[in-house]
Amino acid sequence: MINYAQRSFLLIFLLVVSSSLSAESLLEVRVNLAGYPTHSPKKALVLSQEKLKNKILLKRESGEVVVTFKLTELESAWHPFSHAYSIDFSTITEQGKYFFEINDKQIKSEVFSIGVYPDWQEDVVSFIRTQRCGFNPFTGQFCHQQDGLGFFGIKEDSTRIDATGGWHDAGDQLKYLITSSNTAARLLMAYQMNPDAFIDVVNARGLAGGNGIPDVLDEAKWGLEWLLKLHPSPGELYHQVADDRDHRGFKLPHQDNADYGWGPNSFRPVYFADGQPQGLSKYKSEATGIANLAGRSAAALALGYQVFSQFEKYRIFAETCLQAALDLYEMGQKQEGYQQGNSFSAPYRYEENTWADDMEWAAAELFKITKHEDFLDEARNYAEIINTWSWMERDTASHYEMYPFVNMGHYALWQVGTDDDKEKMAGYYEHNLEQIQKRVDRNPYGVGHLFIWCSNNLAAAVATQAMLYEEMTGSQKFRPLMQDHINWLLGLNPWGSSMITGLPEGADFPVDVHMPFWRILNKSVKGSLVDGPLWSTIHDLMLGIELEQKDEYSHLQPTHVKYMDDWMDYSTNEPTLDGSAELLMILTYLNYD
Repeated sequence: MINYAQRSFLLIFLLVVSSSLSAESLLEVRVNLAGYPTHSPKKALVLSQEKLKNKILLKRESGEVVVTFKLTELESAWHPFSHAYSIDFSTITEQGKYFFEINDKQIKSEVFSIGVYPDWQEDVVSFIRTQRCGFNPFTGQFCHQQDGLGFFGIKEDSTRIDATGGWHDAGDQLKYLITSSNTAARLLMAYQMNPDAFIDVVNARGLAGGNGIPDVLDEAKWGLEWLLKLHPSPGELYHQVADDRDHRGFKLPHQDNADYGWGPNSFRPVYFADGQPQGLSKYKSEATGIANLAGRSAAALALGYQVFSQFEKYRIFAETCLQAALDLYEMGQKQEGYQQGNSFSAPYRYEENTWADDMEWAAAELFKITKHEDFLDEARNYAEIINTWSWMERDTASHYEMYPFVNMGHYALWQVGTDDDKEKMAGYYEHNLEQIQKRVDRNPYGVGHLFIWCSNNLAAAVATQAMLYEEMTGSQKFRPLMQDHINWLLGLNPWGSSMITGLPEGADFPVDVHMPFWRILNKSVKGSLVDGPLWSTIHDLMLGIELEQKDEYSHLQPTHVKYMDDWMDYSTNEPTLDGSAELLMILTYLNYD
């Protein structure tokens, strides 16, 4: 029989062992799950609840030890870890598969590669294709054939407007010019970056069978055709189809149960861009003009001309894009300011409030085509107006407040400007990136973006801007910053999860996403960037979030930032259209680099 003293000793022993096991169970190694380009900066993190004196081994997949690293402790660590250690293995350039191991702790990292980056561009293009409205090649069904009836426009309310086509914005079935214009432009820019990176295996409808142009251009053309529909005549522009009355649970696009007053799966409102606050209920948008939408759409259509004019069979389409771009640019000049997204029953909307960057972008792209000096002068003027103004200057921002999250106008003006223009545009980018760099020093993961709604889009934007800055200057000053934000999106984060659905295969990635194809058809679509982590102060106040299942990352969640792989969490786990298009540019660059 065990006496009191023995029972006390046993209890203490068990508590010590339990505490030790608990501490060791929260010892994690974080790497970029996709791997690292050969000549890029390479970093891994060790996260621990106790101070470590161990060394860490870098091994080949075969088990052969390559090198032993001493752990370097960082000044800061995020809860639930009290210690974070960085490993810089940038000097390792031999291609192959590797993993890290803390030998006496029996802790290993995931296997990762060094060398040529995965060619995931087509997965991203395929995801965007599943967002098609009108005819959806993923379901094989036609949807939203009665889009829609116009409001706030130059025609009588409820006048029939042909706004069929385009892309659904995310897990819902709204359509926005705000995001679709940027998405179409990024598809075209990715193609321009490396035309040989894309394949032709589907036709214009998105069905199997090539048609002579890469699939990325089929997708861009699908978006441009919708932009043209929203601009049916000079001086006329529509900016949104449907609103948050769409949010009636998950449904397939061709079985839409949303009712806007004409019965379910019937007409939907098409909102005219009038430059005035809009809304049919208590939640009114803000607006001062339409130049953000007109300018960005003009830029996308000008890019469309640049690309499609190279193909003889699309010459007429290209000319149509150019004429529309010229008219939209003029509309933006006449109504400088911004138009926001509309909501009906909730306070959430796209709150874009910048416009000069979009007009700068359009002017620079039109100068490329026409060589008219007026466009170049106007691009410079708009560049001076927007200057360095960006979310990167801020500690927080509203939802899509300074959108797009990279000023592509500065890059476009750099492409066509004088040496003085080039120096000034690169300086604007440099200033923004330096603001991000200042925040990095307080972050063990090396990222400095904001954890507001769609934070992954911001992480991707930092990587894109650093990537373009390197092209503009030849300087690799911000290459570590670029790589750290890519790392964050691909698993070097508190949760050890990629933020891209289905990728890398065999790794931890978003599965239980806020998407009807998953909830109804139990089909996962590869290649989409999900919204991403939120500051807890925002996440805790989001309406209607109640997880269906226990949080699988509960033991890893920081106190101040949250991410959930649960379909109920629309704020962190919903795939986005424009974020995926931003990702496409990064993947194209990495695969080409």
